[in-house]
Amino acid sequence: MITCIGRRVSLLKAFQRAARHLQLQVEFLGADCQLASPALQLCDNRFLVHPTTHRRYLSDIHKIVRDHGVDLLVPTVDLDLKALARQRRGLAEAGCHVLVSSPRVIEICQDKRRTHDFLKKQGIDTPKTVSIGDQLQFQPLPYPCYVKPWDGFASRFNTVAQTPKDLAYLAQAVPHAICQALVRGVEFTCDVYVDRSQQVRCVVPRKRLEVRSGEVSKAQVVMAADVIDVAGQVVQRLKAGPGVITVQLIKTEASEIKVIEINPRFGGGVPLSIKAGANFPKWILQEITGQVPSVDTVSIQEDLVMLRFDQEVWSTAQALGLEGHTP
Repeated sequence: MITCIGRRVSLLKAFQRAARHLQLQVEFLGADCQLASPALQLCDNRFLVHPTTHRRYLSDIHKIVRDHGVDLLVPTVDLDLKALARQRRGLAEAGCHVLVSSPRVIEICQDKRRTHDFLKKQGIDTPKTVSIGDQLQFQPLPYPCYVKPWDGFASRFNTVAQTPKDLAYLAQAVPHAICQALVRGVEFTCDVYVDRSQQVRCVVPRKRLEVRSGEVSKAQVVMAADVIDVAGQVVQRLKAGPGVITVQLIKTEASEIKVIEINPRFGGGVPLSIKAGANFPKWILQEITGQVPSVDTVSIQEDLVMLRFDQEVWSTAQALGLEGHTP
């Protein structure tokens, strides 16, 4: 079952292809808080659950797992990671393996202040991060500086303060804001596959060419050895996984590599890595069925470019419970 499945059509199809390739009889379930979810329409069985912030969300998930014998649960967004991480043991007792990191890892990744502190302690380069108050009072960072919520996701509210006056305004406009040194260079998002023994098995860097609404819309696979090494070190030292962990970093003109974020889940641009040959869904299904994943990093297609576009999924108002709704 894929939770918060939303628009993850490409990821769902990748799992479906992998199951066919492995000749596995798999029923794919999807869960979302609204029926008008594109990927939900393509699942074998679909479930409407409470929003992740609702007290009944976890009981919804537990009921589906028990009633339908779910063997594997795959979260896809930040919203339910912490709750599912805390429920790993209980779900495992029900026979369900949750593809999520430990609560400790989730807490480090979802608090940008803790991410910064972890990286610094590990000797991994990362942009200097300070509180809004310190920047306004002492100006430890040069302007322009980068502003974002310490608990943000999907690049929401991320912006640049050009001057102290800008920052004073953003301090009120951006919730839970922090400041980071503005780093210029080539941005990479790395998909890092971690097996069930917590070992990093594959790293695929995706050079970000264009981003839309916080998610990459154009990207290229670039198997840069230095980028692969840093991303792998971050995930291994963090003890993240199992599953696919997303590491965002910037390579400067001076070839410095600065890690900016870690997301302990599938990234939105992961279809590019999968298409290039890093068949994460296949490896995950092999592991869950007791097979040894045949991880091949040598034949990953380095020059592959992804150019994303919108595509339609069709349903009816009746099927989506929209009858009688008027604009």
